[in-house]
Amino acid sequence: MTLFSNYSDIIFDAFCLHQRQQEIVDRKREIIAQITEYYNLGTSSILFVGFNPAIFSIKSDNIAVAEVSDQVIEYLKKQKVKFTVFDPSNPKKYDIVVAVDEYLTFAESDEVQQQQIQYLCTLANRLVITTVKDYKNQEFKDREYSQPAMIKANNQLTAFVEIHDWSQEEKHVWNTAVYKLQGAKSTAMGIYQRRALFFKQLAKFSMDAGATNFLVHKNIMFKSLIKKNYEHVISIEFDV
Repeated sequence: MTLFSNYSDIIFDAFCLHQRQQEIVDRKREIIAQITEYYNLGTSSILFVGFNPAIFSIKSDNIAVAEVSDQVIEYLKKQKVKFTVFDPSNPKKYDIVVAVDEYLTFAESDEVQQQQIQYLCTLANRLVITTVKDYKNQEFKDREYSQPAMIKANNQLTAFVEIHDWSQEEKHVWNTAVYKLQGAKSTAMGIYQRRALFFKQLAKFSMDAGATNFLVHKNIMFKSLIKKNYEHVISIEFDV
């Protein structure tokens, strides 16, 4: 599995634990709906990079998933979701590409990060929707750990905690470890290599990849299932 698909499995695990799954699906769908309405677009074809609960409510005849594990694929099949698995050896273009949960911060180098941005842009006919935090104005406490998310299901409390170990050599680089806590049981997941991504940086690389518009949506925020920190929602537009 890729670095991000492994991380995405943790988000999938958290979703499966929730007793109010439909509320989560509706919230994630609403983010996409608000953006498509802003651009007056439909969702005739859409690619989800990583597990995204919105897939259960998006009305489209052409849905694809990328960078997800076999367990996610099997789960989607059991839920009767109509989708295809993205084939990187035979890439196709989609009207909308959705890569949230700070997908673009999962990179081993600046070069890899730029390549990821370029690649997402080449897959989108109209929009790329992604999320990042405001690293320029990040508070010090948020550098060390994410605000834990807790899920109570079947009288059992599960907590997800992210710990960030920042590099001493490169100030915008860190490793993330995720811990799943259930009673006295602790499961460690990671390590995930990360790189900060700034709005101006993402805008430049997107424009270099052919984008015609870059927008940080001021009234739309995204929250992961495994942390309480909010992420900024960004849309990158392309002309047909």
